[in-house]
Amino acid sequence: MADTEITFDEEVDITDKVCPLTFVKEKVTLDELDDGQVLAIRMNDGETEKNVPRSIKEEGHQILKLVDNEDGTYTLYVRKVEEE
Repeated sequence: MADTEITFDEEVDITDKVCPLTFVKEKVTLDELDDGQVLAIRMNDGETEKNVPRSIKEEGHQILKLVDNEDGTYTLYVRKVEEE
């Protein structure tokens, strides 16, 4: 699946977390990145897969791609956008 490969700077796995810890974990990791860097977030299907991308957009970051890992998890690729 070469077309789903995206180069990323940091990766976080939140498959063992539940809301609101999913949001806290991805937000802390994004805060540590520099503007323009890419974070790969591995998350569970269901509520997390819907809520995390929405919260990231609300924070002003760029969603690059959401990949179905076909094992009940997804990987979300996000580019950090600094607040102006």
